[in-house]
Amino acid sequence: MDLMEYQAKELFAKHGVPVLPGETVADATAAGTVAEKIGKPVVVKAQVKTGGRGKAGGVKLAETPAEAVEKAEGILGLDIKGHVVHKVLVTEASDIDKEYYVSFLLDRANRTYLAMASVEGGMEIEELAVERPEALARVAVDAIRGVDADKAAEIVATAGFPADVAAEVASVLVKLWEVFVEEEATLVEVNPLVRTPDGRIVALDGKVTLDGNAEFRHKEVFAAFADVVAADDLEGRAKAKDLNYVKLDGQVGIIGNGAGLVMSTLDVVAYAGEKHGGVKPANFLDIGGGASAQVMADGLEIILSDKDVRSVFVNVFGGITSCDEVANGIVQALGMLGDTATKPLVVRLDGNNVDEGHRILTEAAHPLVTVVDTMDGAADKAAELAGSN
Repeated sequence: MDLMEYQAKELFAKHGVPVLPGETVADATAAGTVAEKIGKPVVVKAQVKTGGRGKAGGVKLAETPAEAVEKAEGILGLDIKGHVVHKVLVTEASDIDKEYYVSFLLDRANRTYLAMASVEGGMEIEELAVERPEALARVAVDAIRGVDADKAAEIVATAGFPADVAAEVASVLVKLWEVFVEEEATLVEVNPLVRTPDGRIVALDGKVTLDGNAEFRHKEVFAAFADVVAADDLEGRAKAKDLNYVKLDGQVGIIGNGAGLVMSTLDVVAYAGEKHGGVKPANFLDIGGGASAQVMADGLEIILSDKDVRSVFVNVFGGITSCDEVANGIVQALGMLGDTATKPLVVRLDGNNVDEGHRILTEAAHPLVTVVDTMDGAADKAAELAGSN
């Protein structure tokens, strides 16, 4: 379960991680009230479960309460990568002397936990990892020992934090590890962790992903944060239909059955997209091993309503999910959507009842649907259509 910034900061404050005062509101007038209560310049920040809020106009400085109302009016209702803003965090603005990055995460490849830290925070950490990997320290964390004062000092030293902030950053790391362990998270990230001109270390932003498998031990936390996804948010709508959906930044919508096949499809589409203007996958959507026609229809409706999607690649290997059910789902979904469906679909079916699936699609003869026999060929066609659409 991904948390919004204000929720992550609530958990931070609970465990003693320093954050700035603020409140989350759902209307612009209330933003002005909060700004007046704070009595200082504030930052109005869109609360959505995606990055790039600042670039999308979702983070604004307000010098006065009246300006906070104005900024909130401009942010509320904004669509940021398919996420509609329904709440804004109004928080005290901070002068920044230096920006850092710290995080703890589950390192699945090495079957351990990993601490990452950098004295070059504030930018997209993915960009830093690619462009200047030496600037991002990676320190393995033993699951039994965890992060005590000595381990935190090791992380700080490896990342090259200045001596005048090393002790305070190490203290914050110990508290963030407490968040990670006690809340049973798979990711705890602060970007930026800042040093203020008066020498304080403050978490200005936060990302937390809680392990859904541990929900039964944290029912109060999950219940408190369960109402955060709006009905017209793509991931919220998908969750309401019990779909395994994650919004990405690309242009080719992806539907597959089985997480392994979907992950492979993402890779194949990304590779094919390099030849067609650099298009990328727009989402992860696994309809599961025993999906019905209705599930297929629900998934297709979610993806086709994503304004960033230019084409859709349906890649199904029929096992428990038979190809005729998938084909019926496609026809059903297109019938439900009617004239609102304008994006081309490339379909690759193989396995159980594939001939019947092909027959259903052929007889339907929908002008948006193209059937391609191979995974590579279908990925290339979907990327081509997205690049030219």
